[in-house]
Amino acid sequence: MSPFLPIFPLDLVLLPGTPLPLHIFEPRYKEMILECLERNQVFGVVRAKEGGIADIGCTAEIVTVTKKYDDGRMDIVTQGRERFEVIQVSQERSFLQAEVLYLHDEAGAAGPERIQQAMTLHGEIMTLVGAVPEDAAAIDRQQLSFHLAGALPLDLDFKQSLLAMKSEGERLEAVIAFFESILPGMRRTVYVRRKAGGNGHAG
Repeated sequence: MSPFLPIFPLDLVLLPGTPLPLHIFEPRYKEMILECLERNQVFGVVRAKEGGIADIGCTAEIVTVTKKYDDGRMDIVTQGRERFEVIQVSQERSFLQAEVLYLHDEAGAAGPERIQQAMTLHGEIMTLVGAVPEDAAAIDRQQLSFHLAGALPLDLDFKQSLLAMKSEGERLEAVIAFFESILPGMRRTVYVRRKAGGNGHAG
């Protein structure tokens, strides 16, 4: 259990190891971020839901302040660190705080074949969207699933479900299944776009 953690509800899901740039403009969040900077403290990013927040979130470490404005607004870059479960929410401050329980993985690493399969699928997706596939050697194998999912604009419900999974092996299986489910549609879209782009020209 932890002392109260400052909470920033957002319409997104932050995954461990994933960068998150933020523009801070609301007075309550300017107060919160300034406090975190002064104390060298993380804050929690939790997906905002109708009527509340999700049960599982991820801490965000402030990596750098890229710009400060005269009116107190800030542009910051954060990075996801640790997963947590919200136990109790406090509304005593201008911003939400929560008592949280930090989550740790159980045993269950992914095998090399499944890691390679996930990297191959991710590489194809990156190529289809016009990005450069990543080098597997540069990625922490214990957080490969988070890295692969965090690098893409995937369904928020899927990302939220990853946060709750208890082992890297389980998460990587889910990532592989999700990639396999979206790839056929992406291939068709790219094929149709390329075919349409090659029509209508004088021969």
